[in-house]
Amino acid sequence: MSEPRIGVYVCHCGTNISAKVDVADVVAFAEGLPGVALAQESKYSCSDPGQKQIADDIAAAGLDRVVVAACSPRMHEGTFQRCINSAGLNPYFLAMTNIREQVAWVHQDGSVATQKAKDLVAAAVQRVRLHAPLYPRKVAVTTAALVVGGGVAGIQTALDVADAGYQVYLVEREATIGGRMAQLNKTFPTLDCST
Repeated sequence: MSEPRIGVYVCHCGTNISAKVDVADVVAFAEGLPGVALAQESKYSCSDPGQKQIADDIAAAGLDRVVVAACSPRMHEGTFQRCINSAGLNPYFLAMTNIREQVAWVHQDGSVATQKAKDLVAAAVQRVRLHAPLYPRKVAVTTAALVVGGGVAGIQTALDVADAGYQVYLVEREATIGGRMAQLNKTFPTLDCST
């Protein structure tokens, strides 16, 4: 297997990241990492021009892996997966590292923040080098529910799920259903029969 060609993109995120992290220093560091064919900084990697740059670099530089050092993957991982997929790469050949929330927003010292950003980028580059292609698949699903426990909550859950149109299997370890309510002869405050 040949060495992967990784593109690393370090985002300024306006000044969210660049106020604490020396982005140019992180890019220079990333250029020397094994497998990195290209490293760049971007004002806003998630913007249309930022995504276009990544897609263009995939074609022009023959990149087959991408690392984005920016905000939380919870926010933009899907954005970058769609971006690299539209450029012809498997969307799972992406590694994001969060240098906004986990670095810039939590460190006061810029040199400490920059070093931590370098460490996270190095880890992401190493991780993405080992990625294997993944492909979505469809799997048949049984549209039924198993409710464990035939007490009041279990019975009500079973009824609600059945009312939603699903088959329900209600399992109770005792010989009868009803749980603790079945052991009571009257309920508070009306003193009605519990069964």
